[in-house]
Amino acid sequence: MAMDARKFRILQAIIDDYILTAIPVGSRTISKKYEMGLSSATIRNEMSDLEELGYLDQPHVSAGRVPSAKAYRLYVDQLLKSGAIRTADAQSVRAYFDSRARQMEDVIAQAARVLSGLTQYTALVMSPKGKALHIRHLQLVPVNSRSALIVIVTDGGIMRDTVVPVGADLDADALYTISRTLTERLSGHTLAEAIAIMRDAYAELRSSRQLLSGIAEFLDSVETDASKAKLALGGSSNILNFPEYSDVEKAKGFLSVLEAKDKLIRLMETHGEMAFTVRIGPETGIPELEDCSLVTATYRLGNDTHGTIGVIGPTRMQYGKVLSILSAMGKQLTDLFTQDKE
Repeated sequence: MAMDARKFRILQAIIDDYILTAIPVGSRTISKKYEMGLSSATIRNEMSDLEELGYLDQPHVSAGRVPSAKAYRLYVDQLLKSGAIRTADAQSVRAYFDSRARQMEDVIAQAARVLSGLTQYTALVMSPKGKALHIRHLQLVPVNSRSALIVIVTDGGIMRDTVVPVGADLDADALYTISRTLTERLSGHTLAEAIAIMRDAYAELRSSRQLLSGIAEFLDSVETDASKAKLALGGSSNILNFPEYSDVEKAKGFLSVLEAKDKLIRLMETHGEMAFTVRIGPETGIPELEDCSLVTATYRLGNDTHGTIGVIGPTRMQYGKVLSILSAMGKQLTDLFTQDKE
């Protein structure tokens, strides 16, 4: 017995209906709501075949059928093959990013809020690991006679800043000259490479050793901090809106996974270089998420630097809408971080 076009149309209708209602679907429901030109008896026979093939489950003898994880996998694979991205979803995402946030933490926090708001599921946005980030610009601004503000801009206009001791009476012109010299030396280099280059600059700029030492320490702290992926969550409690999680213990298990972000970060890093990943139920490898699906997409800051965005929801997730929104979000974040390079 094989999956043919008619069986797939019926399965697709069952999945669409179950996603909307969370109620087991019967043959009469499909016959009345979806114009297929098939009788209830024919649909019922096809549903029996689909159950035998492992695409449908029957919770109770007298109940209708619900899609299995295998059914969702087939459904999602067909969506990915079609590549259909809804224009309305892309426009909704762009509207949220009309004003550009410059700090990475601000960007990922805002993106998580946007994703959860648009999908009504729990959203996850992970920053890229910064070891591959390249310095684009460095600027020193005098604060007073003994200190200066240093601003470092990396790929995508992501900024880091701190106050460093000057140790000598360097005026604004002197700080500008040092800024220009360091920008010429460090531009295009990674944070790790920049730290090594700074050591070579000590001999040339002896009068500014205390300042250079402060800059090198700051670069080191930025690299250490940026090398750790950061995960922002949005809509953590959205799962409670779904009847599948009306059970308190089940809901607590889900929320406990969100609190222990390490598991989620490792999960999102797996196959993180892929444009999309869809893990359904047990495919997540996390027992507390066995009734959930995780859909992820990537965004890029450069050829070798990427971050990950994702959505967690019940397995009866609106996959088409989620994939469409994630695609638009990934493109928007990529554009946000790369438009200054063009």
